[in-house]
Amino acid sequence: MTIFKRTGKMALGSRLRMLTAKFTDDASSIYNLYNIDMQPKWFPVFYVLSERDDVTITEIATEIGHSQPSVSKIVREMAAKGLVIEKKDSADGRRNVVQLSVTGKEIIGKIQNQYEDVNNAVEALSAEASNDLWKAIEEWEFLLEQKSLFQRVREQRKARESSFVEIVPYEAKYQSAFRELNVEWISKYFKMEEADYKSLDHPETYILDRGGCILVALYRNEPVGVCALIKMEDLDYDFELAKMAVSPKAQGMNIGWLLGNAAIEKAHSLGAKGLYLESNTILKPAISLYQKLGFKKVTGRPTPYERANIQMELLIES
Repeated sequence: MTIFKRTGKMALGSRLRMLTAKFTDDASSIYNLYNIDMQPKWFPVFYVLSERDDVTITEIATEIGHSQPSVSKIVREMAAKGLVIEKKDSADGRRNVVQLSVTGKEIIGKIQNQYEDVNNAVEALSAEASNDLWKAIEEWEFLLEQKSLFQRVREQRKARESSFVEIVPYEAKYQSAFRELNVEWISKYFKMEEADYKSLDHPETYILDRGGCILVALYRNEPVGVCALIKMEDLDYDFELAKMAVSPKAQGMNIGWLLGNAAIEKAHSLGAKGLYLESNTILKPAISLYQKLGFKKVTGRPTPYERANIQMELLIES
């Protein structure tokens, strides 16, 4: 057990499995003590069937929080022991239902003393403990339903990786990265268009010299993301947020979010009151990002891009 002192909470799953294994081993011994022919993993299914007859596999799975294949396997094992039977639903012949057999129903009476003794033993164990395990389990289950451990680890990874990301102004040395990152994503989903070639091949002429700017995301000094603010001659919008691209190898590092926020801050520093962008609804992660940045859908503006089927705006507060 000293390994858990060294690994700490990283081995949470392993430690919980060991604790579960202890309970499972004891449960098997307890069933033998009361001469109940039952496996611990069968108990949730048995308990549901002890409360009502003619239950479907789906209903059992939903009630006990197992998958349907898992419940089906348990039911087959219990049927082999003669504890349950499967039959057609009398009200709907298309459905199979499960119920306890005569042998299974006999266990209901035999197991009542075991229920009482186990409950009292757990209560006594809880009284000896400083923390209420049952309440802690309920609380952890609730919290993990809101956000899984995987999601929480992914957020921590994003935060750690993001600390190595730096957003810098465009320099001539980043021209190839600006072009290649954009060509990569555009070619993956669509086709390159004339307007793409102009801005990507000549960013100084078509973006920078006209009052726009380009931002580059560096991960450990390697360019992995780009975006541009293209100056607009428009009564409503000062800049178009465009040419945002992130390398596939840098996905999951929050780079799109960092670039988007940096672009908005840059636009604000330049006195912009409104930003505009065009995208395509098949790019669901991109649309979700823009919405999180505060962009809202607008309609009715001409576009030079065949691929654009959604237009969005962000009004910047002074």
